Amino acid sequence: MGQSTRPRQQPHAVKALALLLAFLLVSAVGGVLAAGLLLPLAAGASAVSKDVTQMFEDLPDDLKPGPLSEKSRVFANDGTTLLATFYTENRIVVPLDQVSQHMKNAVVAIEDKRFYEHGGLDPEGVSRAAINNFTGGDTQGGSSLTQQYVKNVLIEQAMRDEDPIAVRAARDDTLGRKAREAKLAISLETVMSKDEILQGYLNIAQFGIRVYGVETASLHYFGKHASELSIVEAATIAGVTNAPTRYDPVTNPATSETRRNRVLDRMLEQEYITQQEHDEAVATPLPATLNVQPISAGCQTAAGAAFFCDYVTKVITSDPTFGETKKDRQALLYRGGLDITTTLDPRLQAAAEANITAAVPALDPSGLEDALVTVEPGTGKILAMAQNRPYDVAREPAPGTTAINYSADQLHGSSRGFSPGSTWKVFTLAEWLRSGHTLNDTVNANKRTFVPNRDFRASCARLDRIPWSPGNSDGSTDQGSIPVLRATFNSVNTAYASMESQLDLCAVRDTAWNAGLRPSITSELTGDASSIHVMPTMTIGTQNSSPLQMAAAYATFASGGTYCAPIAITRVVGADGADLPVPSANCTPNAIDPRIANTVTFALENVMTQGTAKKSQLSRPSAGKSGTANNNNHTWFIGYTPQLVTAVWIGNAENDVSMSYMRINGRYEKRWYGSTLAAPTWRSFMETALEGTPVIGFPGPDPAMVGQAPAPQPPKKTPRDDAPDPAPADPAPPADPAPPADPAPPATP
Repeated sequence: MGQSTRPRQQPHAVKALALLLAFLLVSAVGGVLAAGLLLPLAAGASAVSKDVTQMFEDLPDDLKPGPLSEKSRVFANDGTTLLATFYTENRIVVPLDQVSQHMKNAVVAIEDKRFYEHGGLDPEGVSRAAINNFTGGDTQGGSSLTQQYVKNVLIEQAMRDEDPIAVRAARDDTLGRKAREAKLAISLETVMSKDEILQGYLNIAQFGIRVYGVETASLHYFGKHASELSIVEAATIAGVTNAPTRYDPVTNPATSETRRNRVLDRMLEQEYITQQEHDEAVATPLPATLNVQPISAGCQTAAGAAFFCDYVTKVITSDPTFGETKKDRQALLYRGGLDITTTLDPRLQAAAEANITAAVPALDPSGLEDALVTVEPGTGKILAMAQNRPYDVAREPAPGTTAINYSADQLHGSSRGFSPGSTWKVFTLAEWLRSGHTLNDTVNANKRTFVPNRDFRASCARLDRIPWSPGNSDGSTDQGSIPVLRATFNSVNTAYASMESQLDLCAVRDTAWNAGLRPSITSELTGDASSIHVMPTMTIGTQNSSPLQMAAAYATFASGGTYCAPIAITRVVGADGADLPVPSANCTPNAIDPRIANTVTFALENVMTQGTAKKSQLSRPSAGKSGTANNNNHTWFIGYTPQLVTAVWIGNAENDVSMSYMRINGRYEKRWYGSTLAAPTWRSFMETALEGTPVIGFPGPDPAMVGQAPAPQPPKKTPRDDAPDPAPADPAPPADPAPPADPAPPATP
């Protein structure tokens, strides 16, 4: 004999108890103690009636619906370009007056036709369901709209509290759960109006797979607001809540259409629509009514801006501005219904993506990666952030993809940063000027060996005795005395070592910190200058930093001395329409003396006109510095105008791979430098980014800091443009340095 497909019968005692409870609930609401229909059947259960009554009395009757989980949206700086959405439940809450009357009618017709007459429980519905279930008919719920709303509220609260036991209890098909819902429904009707309950239900209910609330459902299925729903559209959505997966119009259109037509029948029976409206709606194929808008979530939907999007989420989940604990901050992002306006400029972002992928394609045989980030001087706003590897947060990312943001530090992108090479020299130059020296002072550029604790001074640290012999890219050992200006635009390592020997290295460190240099490693982000390692080799970039933070530091010079911490968010509006506080850039005027900042800029203008980056100068005034670090493992260019600062990094984020004797994007070079590829990429992006903007020059340098030009000297051989720095492994310099064979660690452009 085959196995029966009929629903399994409950034990007789449980049936009797359920029937008795149904009668008690009907009596409590409808005053039908002598109704007669259930009483004879319940008489046999008199032994348990007292216990059931007591159980019902002991149930809680206080329910305070809290705010619903809503999706958060991240926008570009125009406030309209949607980058990504985040949610635990994909929901947009709307007031009842923003829901069409057809939708209200459809829900009441199919779910609870006596909604406006009962006090939380529908006596007829409960009686019918109880008798039907008791006599072995199809299982029926008999729940009113109010009861369904209560159930959804309990589930929502349990999920918000991350209480899986409570979630299960709120969903279990048990007598206790139904009794609790019933009592809470009765109580709720005494404190909420019918419209408030209907509004709550329409916003909390699930209307399909990953679709919560009537507004989200309307936008997803029909591309319109809930206020615009027609009869046939309203009937479609109203029919889904009974079984959101089974009746999802996209995944199960035929089943959904059958359910829709049943809703239309009910609407006709209850005179919400005419026969003609009914017939026309039923005759309309469901697929013909759909205008499905994709459901998307997470930063992968932001395409090329995904890493900027990821940076935004890291800010929200790590900054105390958004909550006391990380759990609070994550809940705010995924449940808070935030509208987040960011600093990202869509036009600049598109240019950044195009140029950075053109420089080094994601699957280039060289295996190199690159990144470009742009900030606005004087505000700290991040305007563009791109890299050649597409964003992929899968446990096993596809080839040529990554989840690491090369532009950001460890806290905001999981990157450990990169050696900045000679781009670091600007901080030594700033301290050189601050301490009373000038650009035209001459320094010894000959190759020599320094002993740190003998030849350098550090008022805040003890220096070791490990010799250091910096070299220049062409291997020259006799540069003689050269002006600091020339040492800067030709990036002469030996000269900068001599400059450091005349300074307090701790003062160099403090100036670098004031300008905005920050290490990349989270453990080193101590909030003060002590996170910067004090050693003679720091001038050639021995400690890792990120492209974003280096760009922010250069922006201090571009702005005339004002340092602003990078910011990605300008406004956050909560679900209630109120503005939330956002992290500040904490701009610090005179972080660097404006005279010093402008004189450093003057020196970096010379880099563009007669130095290592002269082939990449813009069609307007610009300043910048190239850098090649760690035996050509990392190449940089950081340059700026008064309006924009952009940093470009090219290297290998996973391993130290020397860019010597390498073919990149089809082009072969014996040695790649910051001026070879990073600088041209910077130039191409900046020309596009600045198109249509006013041509603005920089303030002039302080004449006293420029100094008197030295008498002409016979020309000396200068280092090759943009040679790499002999940066030792961070943090300690090599144990027994000697001039490299080919050629000694170089100066960087």
